[in-house]
Amino acid sequence: MTDTTPPVREIDMADRMSDHEALMWNIEKDPWLNPSGGGLFVFDRPIDVDRLRARMRVAVAGLPRFTQRVQPGLGRLSTPAWVPDPEFDFDSHFRVMTLPRPGTQRQLLDVAAQLYMEPFDRTRPLWRMVVIEGLESGQGALWSMMHHAISDGIGQLRIAEMFQDIERDVPRAPDIDLEGIVAAAAAAHRQKEAGGDLGPSLAAATAGSLGHLARRLGGSARRTAGEVAMWPADPSRVGEKLGEVAAVVSDTAAQLTHEVEEGEGAPLWRERSRHRHLETVTVALDELKAASKAAGATVNAAFVAAMTDAAIRYHADRGESFETLNVSFVMSTRTDDKAGGNAFTPVLVHLPAAPGDVVERLTGTAEILDAAREAAGRSGGFTALSGIVNLLPTSVVTRTARSQAAKIDLATSNLRGAPIPLYIGGAKVEYSVTMGPLAGTPCNATALSYCNNFDIGLFIDPVAIREPAAFRQCVVDAFDDILATIR
Repeated sequence: MTDTTPPVREIDMADRMSDHEALMWNIEKDPWLNPSGGGLFVFDRPIDVDRLRARMRVAVAGLPRFTQRVQPGLGRLSTPAWVPDPEFDFDSHFRVMTLPRPGTQRQLLDVAAQLYMEPFDRTRPLWRMVVIEGLESGQGALWSMMHHAISDGIGQLRIAEMFQDIERDVPRAPDIDLEGIVAAAAAAHRQKEAGGDLGPSLAAATAGSLGHLARRLGGSARRTAGEVAMWPADPSRVGEKLGEVAAVVSDTAAQLTHEVEEGEGAPLWRERSRHRHLETVTVALDELKAASKAAGATVNAAFVAAMTDAAIRYHADRGESFETLNVSFVMSTRTDDKAGGNAFTPVLVHLPAAPGDVVERLTGTAEILDAAREAAGRSGGFTALSGIVNLLPTSVVTRTARSQAAKIDLATSNLRGAPIPLYIGGAKVEYSVTMGPLAGTPCNATALSYCNNFDIGLFIDPVAIREPAAFRQCVVDAFDDILATIR
């Protein structure tokens, strides 16, 4: 019998957002730049809603972020804080819906995209979960979404462990007084706050914010002072460290200030909108690993190479050619095993877009990604500058973010999921469809491995890519060509 107790994993408990998380929170004031991601899971049968509801209430009790709302900092002196929501309502975040007949997969994907476009209530905890019934196939589905300020993709997978099982038949989770737990947390927070039940006084809030700002800036200052103090004893460090600083500045500037020259990028994908369309592709993971290894590359390099090839095919089918595809990928910087939190940096690369041999494209892509990853590791990428960016007016940040997003043709991310079957509410996960944030790009392609699946969610702006189904077929054909090298 499987224990239903959530896995013992440390939970991210920071009282305030990091600079990176605060940046994602702030730019969402422009809905065009929504940084959050969602997921759709399809099961072999309908979910037992009562069992999942009970399990989720237990999980939420152990996940502070799921019962906390965002409390803004004082101006830009401090990042927003996480505080218990005294009006927390579980049913505002967990609900059940039924697809209209006949309940096709196309209807399911369209509903998932529609749910994604419903904005979060920024006065409540930032997550939603919807059990979807009525599929004509007899399957079940679960859609979920949480704000990126809560967690990145890896952290979200770890959070999901708290309501997943490795066997179908497990005991129902016990009923708990979730509302009482949240009320107690809210009361404790009120006692902690200076200035009474209505919250901290202006003086206390200012002092707290200034203290937080000093700590944010002080860490960097202390590291710099410590390094300089070592220079008299070891003069060779002076030139070495100045060289490192120059490299960081150069790498960061290259990533953040690249200007797309006339003719660069995908010419058919330059219009952008807030509309969303969802497609999905599944590739056999064992074959993709074998093809990648045969070419001396990683699965991620094969993934990015295939997506690049799909973009080239889509344009070629419409009589268009171009020289360079601008692709971003996500580099994880995690060094912990925590559930929740954010530790990543987006990296921009410029990949050759001329038609060519599939193996040459794969090996060439691997070399470019490796070099970009090394450069981003030195500079810290955009994440390293988040603290400075957060001090700028939101209008300036969103305008700059839109300008940068307009230069990206594809956003990609590759997540490693469970190698064994998973169950939720007594139903077995068959495949997943991830909705990565477009944030102003034509398409976000996010892959999640699961058992022998390499499931790819293609979240598309249909104004940029006007024939999404045709682009999906280009993706299928591109992967088929890569797999054909080992068949």
